Amino acid sequence: MAKNYYPPLEAGKVYHIYNKGINGENLFRSDENYKHFLKLYNHHCSCVVETYAYCLLGNHFHLLVRVKEILPTYGDLYPEFSKDKANKKVLKTVEPSRQFAHFFTAYAQGFNKYFSPIRTGSLFQSPFKRLVVESDSYFSNLVSYIHRNPQKHGFVEDFKTYPYSSYHSHLSDKITRLDRKEVLEWFGNREEYIKFQNEELDESLIEDWIIEEDDDFL
Repeated sequence: MAKNYYPPLEAGKVYHIYNKGINGENLFRSDENYKHFLKLYNHHCSCVVETYAYCLLGNHFHLLVRVKEILPTYGDLYPEFSKDKANKKVLKTVEPSRQFAHFFTAYAQGFNKYFSPIRTGSLFQSPFKRLVVESDSYFSNLVSYIHRNPQKHGFVEDFKTYPYSSYHSHLSDKITRLDRKEVLEWFGNREEYIKFQNEELDESLIEDWIIEEDDDFL
């Protein structure tokens, strides 16, 4: 099996998904880039995953998601397919990994257009990295790890001040596409969630599952 091979995303499984810019290139250069990334993510990926946590940082991002048990068909997502009775794709189940690929392509195209003619070609590394989250401890510490990434990489002195992560969305009353309720209930309640996030993270607890390469962020 090739070293950079990752099995397709499977229904019902929880994943830590990570990707970065090709050759360490920045994925986000403006506030509009961050907003557009999340908009396209919702458009392409919310149909196949539930999102628990995220963080967007310069040249990489982290997601904690669960692939939905029941996946839509292409006919569900693209009604135009239903008009063609001979199109066998109408009843075909949408492939989560392919939706992420569509998402990366759409963002890269928009990014290149935004910075044209300076920026052309691929933007993301391929394939995107993913690891199955198989333990309660891993899930809990991963939420904290994802939120602490901006502080770890020197973007801010306190991760709680960073604007492009799910930390504040978890604590907000505003409408969100995040599975906020599930996350807060996972930790017990809002107060216990805050307490856990504020505790110093021992990365040795999840070092076997950290999928970024720190040398790329120096």
